[in-house]
Amino acid sequence: MGSYSIPVSGMEASDEALSVISNNLANMNTVAYKTVTPEFSDLLYEQLGSTGAGNPVQIGLGTQVAATDTDFTQGNIQSTGVPSDVAIEGDGFFQVESGGVSMYTRDGDFSINSQGQLVTEDGSNVMGYSATNGTVNTNGVLSPLTINVGQIDPPHATQNVELTMNLDSSSTTSTAPFTTTVEVYDSLGNSHLLTYSFQNTGSGAWSYTVTIPSSDVTSGSSTTVATGTLAFNSSGQLTSPTGSVPITVSNLADGASTLKFNWNLYSDNSPTVSQVSGSSEASSTVQDGYPSGTLSSYSIQSDGIIEGSFTNGQTMSIGQIALATFPNSQGLLLAGSNNYMATLASGLPTVGVPGTGGNGTLTGGSLEASNVDIASQFSQLIQQQTGYEANAKAFTTLDNVVQAVLNLVP
Repeated sequence: MGSYSIPVSGMEASDEALSVISNNLANMNTVAYKTVTPEFSDLLYEQLGSTGAGNPVQIGLGTQVAATDTDFTQGNIQSTGVPSDVAIEGDGFFQVESGGVSMYTRDGDFSINSQGQLVTEDGSNVMGYSATNGTVNTNGVLSPLTINVGQIDPPHATQNVELTMNLDSSSTTSTAPFTTTVEVYDSLGNSHLLTYSFQNTGSGAWSYTVTIPSSDVTSGSSTTVATGTLAFNSSGQLTSPTGSVPITVSNLADGASTLKFNWNLYSDNSPTVSQVSGSSEASSTVQDGYPSGTLSSYSIQSDGIIEGSFTNGQTMSIGQIALATFPNSQGLLLAGSNNYMATLASGLPTVGVPGTGGNGTLTGGSLEASNVDIASQFSQLIQQQTGYEANAKAFTTLDNVVQAVLNLVP
């Protein structure tokens, strides 16, 4: 009797829908989990004939779960304070790789493994763009991201020095020289304390001498690395030199390369050295060299840049997380462990950096919560339970009808 299959299909469909809803509720605390909704459709129809008006007379043969749609709406962003955690705000998926197989996930609950690689909870590598000397090449191929705590940031020899200072206009040739010190760094990252000495030589005229400690240069080498003069007009503004003063420090005792830097006397075309009434003093000293340092901490920026902080006070990009988008996200295959796989239905991924090309942005130190709505799921749970019970009642009713027919047999 064909009627039995109809309530059976209804019970099977409701059972499948209950499984989907139960799975949603089971994953209500799963990071970045996306709610799945079962979609029903009717089955084939049996045509019994037609009416006098020619309209078909049809009987349906039941129902089925024809599709399961994934709700990719944004989950709440929750701060964790863990630097390796990252949440996506907007569209996109992290691309991860395990055993040469690419998968995609919204789950940014990452950690650092023993090789310093950024990995997911199941050990898959997080893919992105590598950095060389602080520069990220987004035109390169994706590779596993590495964050080696303790990696070295090489030293940078001083190339520019700027002194903001005043020389007392009331000084005379008999006034003691004014001195100030500047710390510079050589190619090995060692520091050297240079002494700048200024002596008044007449109205609006000064001489300067830059020296280095004798212990910092090889035996017999001169400790004077620069000499010259400064000239000021009646308003106390520097008139000479008109540009930067190149300074060379050679024969360094530590074996570093010859140190060459510019003493910049102007900033935005305005002199940084003045000669007005007041004490001779240097209000600030700026130089761009630094010693080597080790990576002490890192943070993930909104554009996916992993910015490392080093013990020498420098910051440097050490990689950039990539995001992938799909023409049809509904076509992705759920692969477990919060991962998706691309299919013919989803189309090929478009990979780029966060914040560009339709990709969302990232929030470091945070995770995206599940978007499961408990109230909605409970409502659907009751609805499917009612549907199952109704189909079961239809099945028992049909069974009673069959029993009544059997009882007619003498």
